[in-house]
Amino acid sequence: MPLRTAPQTPPRPIEIILILAALMSLMAFAVDSMLPALPDIAAELSPGNVDRAQLVVGTYMFGSGIGMLLFGPLADSYGRRVSLTLGAGLFVLASLGARHAQSIEMLFAFRTLQGFGAAASRTIAQTVTRDLYSGRDQARVASLTFMFFVLIPAIAPLAGQGIIALAGWRAIFTVYLGFGLAVLAWFLVRMPETLNPANRRPFRLRPVAQAAREVLRTPVSRRYLAVAIVGFGQFIGYLSSAQQLYADALGAGALFPVLFALVALISAGSGFLNSRLVMRLGMRRLVRAAYASQVVLGSAYLLAWLTGWAPTLPHGPALALFVAWSITLFFMNGLTIGNVTALAMEPLGHIAGTAAAVLGALSAGLGVLIAAPLGLAYDGTPVPLLTGIVLCSTIGLTLVWTDIRARSRTGMFDS
Repeated sequence: MPLRTAPQTPPRPIEIILILAALMSLMAFAVDSMLPALPDIAAELSPGNVDRAQLVVGTYMFGSGIGMLLFGPLADSYGRRVSLTLGAGLFVLASLGARHAQSIEMLFAFRTLQGFGAAASRTIAQTVTRDLYSGRDQARVASLTFMFFVLIPAIAPLAGQGIIALAGWRAIFTVYLGFGLAVLAWFLVRMPETLNPANRRPFRLRPVAQAAREVLRTPVSRRYLAVAIVGFGQFIGYLSSAQQLYADALGAGALFPVLFALVALISAGSGFLNSRLVMRLGMRRLVRAAYASQVVLGSAYLLAWLTGWAPTLPHGPALALFVAWSITLFFMNGLTIGNVTALAMEPLGHIAGTAAAVLGALSAGLGVLIAAPLGLAYDGTPVPLLTGIVLCSTIGLTLVWTDIRARSRTGMFDS
């Protein structure tokens, strides 16, 4: 099918949500399914410094942040379909290269390129959502997308462990290759071009700088970009530490993928809950409640470690407590990701593609700067991670709370 040709039968709303979820899942799957492979990668490619294997996650996220700066302008110039085709093609080629990497440095390079290509899937998912919806409807669709999308990362570590057991860690990249081709084919066959011809812009990188200035000069977008950065940073920090915390510190061992899947699956309901509540309560109030709950719960759990109570628990109860807290963290993400994105994008519909790119790049790039120290600070306990998450949640809560107070003083309606 030509890249600019629309499908004969437009997709139904539920199929649109599933396609958007698949696009988001492509990027997430290449992170979560890699977690069980980190010990094997370290043993084969970096036996002298096993901690370097964590950068397999960081380099991927760094590449995705840079990639968003390119694919947003491409989407606004050549359309959503062309932009996704280029990104998915690069993702597939980088997956092939990573499969045959003979050094940890080569693997880092291909993972950076892989993340660069995967950025198109996230950018296009956000852009298409903004093309078709706005305001609370946009937040509702984003939340439903998150609900479906979280099911794939939920099984990703378990799938990764199964692939490793059957064919070794390199085979994971073959799966990425197939996944990328399948998602691209579905999008091209079923999704029409959603770029409004009136909003088509010539491809130049200068508009990226202009869009970045507009994002940073728009108070609402600037504020919720900051909220997105701390939210993204704390969550990637959790993912970077998850394998070591579950398998080593808390004694889960081979049960790590199963427990990770359990946490993600239970938390998938947060997207559905948000899609119902956001239409009645508004995005800001839900985000405030989510961050406030994490400040309270995270602080209580951190205090349990600092006072010496949690370290005295047997492995079973200690692991159960960590799983319970992890569910609250994932649930918080389900109540914030779609809402924060919608709030940041709301004033930027006229530059949706480029704005999504700038917001995604800044939240990913600056979020990695938060996540990397959290992962590298691992000391055999959850204390460094918990400290970072409580601080990030406090910052997010403060930003949203002060916005709500300012709007209430001026009598503005809470969207």
